[in-house]
Amino acid sequence: MEGPQLSSKPPVKPDAPDLPAELTPVPSDVGLAGLAVEGALLERLDFSGAAATEICLDGCRLAQVDLTGAAVGAALLRDIVVAGGSWANLRSDKMRLRRVAFRGVRMTGATLSGASLEDVSFSDCRIDLAAFRSAGLTRVRFDGCRLDEVDFTGAKLASVQFSDCVLARALWAEATLSRCEMRGTDISGAANPERLRGVRMPWPDVLASAAVLAEAVGVEIVE
Repeated sequence: MEGPQLSSKPPVKPDAPDLPAELTPVPSDVGLAGLAVEGALLERLDFSGAAATEICLDGCRLAQVDLTGAAVGAALLRDIVVAGGSWANLRSDKMRLRRVAFRGVRMTGATLSGASLEDVSFSDCRIDLAAFRSAGLTRVRFDGCRLDEVDFTGAKLASVQFSDCVLARALWAEATLSRCEMRGTDISGAANPERLRGVRMPWPDVLASAAVLAEAVGVEIVE
């Protein structure tokens, strides 16, 4: 059985990071506080539990960097590839991400409330229990990510795509979504599912999410 044809516009794909051909390795004893580097390779650095009021990374690659439990104030990451490592329980309320690609990063419990994300991609990342409260996400893509109980309260999502993700029990209160799409994604247990109004979904996904979508429009399911 075929469902109705979609008439809304699909999300715009995020631009990829633009890194220099050669990167300069950063010394292993560098600290997080005041970190400002350009065209650098940060590999297997341990910033767990560190604090910084301001950092700036431009045209860099982060490979297996540990930011577990770090506290970061104003942060600008532009043209960055983050490969592996951990951002679990990282806290930042003034982070700006521009053309950033996360690949296989553990971000459980990360707090990016009020953050600004433009042209950002997440591939095979664990982002469960993370918070994007009041954040702005523009041209963002999630592929194969776990986003269980993620908090999008008050967030603004524009041209955001979720593909083969788990969004179970996600929080959507006061969130606004435009030109967004979900494919092969579990949205069971969504809180405030009415905020998903206008999201694009393939017909088989609509059927699989019938209970959540019915709740969103106030349909009572009976035996």
